[in-house]
Amino acid sequence: MVTPSAATSTFAVVLAGGIGSRFWPASTPDRPKQLLALSGDVPLIVETVRRAEHLVGAENVRLLTGPDMVSPFQSVLPNYTAEHFWIEPVARGTGPALTWAAARVEREAPGAMMISLHADHLIRPLGAFAATIDTALEAASKHGSLVCLGVTPTRAEAGYGYIEIGEQIGDHVHRVHRFVEKPDMETARSYAGSGRHLWNTGIFVWRAADFLLAVERWCVEIGPAMTALAADAETFFAKVSPVSVDVGVLERATNVETVIATFEWDDVGTWEALARTRQPDAAGNVTSGHTAVVEGSGNIVWADSGRVVLFGVDDLIVVRSGDEVLVMRRDLAPHLKRALGQLGEVGG
Repeated sequence: MVTPSAATSTFAVVLAGGIGSRFWPASTPDRPKQLLALSGDVPLIVETVRRAEHLVGAENVRLLTGPDMVSPFQSVLPNYTAEHFWIEPVARGTGPALTWAAARVEREAPGAMMISLHADHLIRPLGAFAATIDTALEAASKHGSLVCLGVTPTRAEAGYGYIEIGEQIGDHVHRVHRFVEKPDMETARSYAGSGRHLWNTGIFVWRAADFLLAVERWCVEIGPAMTALAADAETFFAKVSPVSVDVGVLERATNVETVIATFEWDDVGTWEALARTRQPDAAGNVTSGHTAVVEGSGNIVWADSGRVVLFGVDDLIVVRSGDEVLVMRRDLAPHLKRALGQLGEVGG
């Protein structure tokens, strides 16, 4: 639980949208990846909500999602009623979504702090995560800043966004010098050992009112529509232009800080992530469901229907879900969307 000194009232807003096509065929429009148990025994959304409840209590957790996802999420979160769900009438990116959420937080509890979490991240251990959030809440409350959580890279990763840190202004707290979105692999390798670059987790902490002021000042895609926040959600979302919170606000604002996290983090972005989130066998195979690997190594195998057996093959990803079967090399995991586009498939 966040410390009382960090904030009088704190809300955790869980971003639970997106289609997650990189986990096809197990993930579909009706079952996005947040409903898959990709890092443990329970769906990612359940792990995230449990973390949020630890921080702020269930009464202050809100799930920001689309209208079609309330019922699927309630199937794994049976104690969450309609008041826990804030429904985006249409997807416009994280910028408009978090602006709308911040306005609702501010209406419910003027002066409240807000923690923005993603529904599909791996975070361990819980104690280190809570301690990092406490540091971020203290910085945001004290400085009126927008705080991003950054993780020290453990490998070269071209698929992540990065934060280049600036002046240190507190214990684990730095000003943000700049953001870099998904660099090439050569640049990512230089960042991994630089000591100045962090993975951008996409986890944010701020006072809701401070964030709204920053949107009004810096975000041309949303600022002119902010008068519509007092109206219904449909009116506001119809007036904004799609933009991510990173591009629309954080890359432009001057009061952005980062806290260097002390927890393990993974965005569980592709099937390859299972090699990091699950314990492999002696041959480096990671399996889930009714599966077996014989005389093979380095494979990732997932089955939520039927049985899958691999014999004498290495470094493959094999997924069986319903009537669909996917077989691909592990190194192609980040490019699965390209195959789906050629097939005319829509992932979830």
